[in-house]
Amino acid sequence: MRLAAAARWISGIALVVLSILAIRAGLPRMADGGLWDFGSFVESGRAARAGSNPYGVYPLTLHVQLPGFESWNPNLNPPISALIFQLFDVADPRAVLRVWRWISILFYGAAVLLLLRRFQGPQAPVIAVWAFALAGFWDTLLLGQIYLPLVFATVLAWLLLEREESLWAGVLIGFVVAIKPNFLVWPALLFLSGHRPVALAAAGTAAVISAVPLAVYGPEIYHQWLELVVSDRERAFFLTNASFAGLAARAGVPALGIFLGLGLLAGLAAWAYWRRPNVVSVSGMALLAALLASPLGWVHYTLFLLPVLLTHWHRPAIRVVALLLIIPVPFVIDQFTKTTWIQFTIGSVYAWALVLCLADLIAVEWRQNRQDETENEASGRSSLLSRIRKSPPAA
Repeated sequence: MRLAAAARWISGIALVVLSILAIRAGLPRMADGGLWDFGSFVESGRAARAGSNPYGVYPLTLHVQLPGFESWNPNLNPPISALIFQLFDVADPRAVLRVWRWISILFYGAAVLLLLRRFQGPQAPVIAVWAFALAGFWDTLLLGQIYLPLVFATVLAWLLLEREESLWAGVLIGFVVAIKPNFLVWPALLFLSGHRPVALAAAGTAAVISAVPLAVYGPEIYHQWLELVVSDRERAFFLTNASFAGLAARAGVPALGIFLGLGLLAGLAAWAYWRRPNVVSVSGMALLAALLASPLGWVHYTLFLLPVLLTHWHRPAIRVVALLLIIPVPFVIDQFTKTTWIQFTIGSVYAWALVLCLADLIAVEWRQNRQDETENEASGRSSLLSRIRKSPPAA
């Protein structure tokens, strides 16, 4: 017992030290004067206001050029974003980006505080430092992305699910799904596992939010969005894509990513329907599958796994996942200049972290199922013996 406690203490200190180094590496990136993805969002909002295609390429649209990779990054979010992003064009984009970064930090800080309150213990200081060292956090701030308010909504929904407050949890999940449709797997698995009220609340909320652009712009905006989504294939190869599709693209077999993603979703659907797991178990698997099975599961999406990782924080494999997810994005991007094998291994470190997380969650569920079966068998034998003892002796 003492040896295990000492190992946890040493690993915690090591994680804090490495997290501080990651934070020091992330801070200088905030001095970058580029608009990055935020420029694409501003242009999307401007185009929507002018009656043009919000999914086109415009002067501020991000153009990524790296050794061996080049791509335009227009707004890829659903049509509701065309309305939201008009708020980003109220002043000079660089000034608005600075404000948006602080708003994002506040949302993320609130999410971390809620989780620290939920998962109290001696590891809380370690978790607090680690959470602000995550690669997805720093890259989200740099790019001006919209993930952090959604992370807050996800954390709050998770905590409400634990308290069996289905309606408000469902509303928050529906909000997340409306902005990031790959998380549709969450209410889908909740529905299949028997948690119907929260799933229906999520579906209804997502449907209402998604109907707003139809009323404002008409069906053409959905056609424009789907046309971009279908044509956006080259970005799957990008090293910060942690999904099966990214791994398969870097391995030179992009079709394999589709089969792996569909296989994972089918397997989880069968597991949810037949095993009827509790709401925490099914939510953890759903959030992980939303990344791995998605065509684009950016490292920024790993922030949505915070409640999943903290639920299993005591497990050694999850500590390894936590360590891998703080490796700074610039280090991973540098692997573009390396061989295909390096890109598939070191350059795909975020994807391998998620694969390890999936393997560990599967192991947890398998052991839990075996334990349940053993307990049921023991209960059955005990009941049988009890009935035998109560039976009257034969005449």
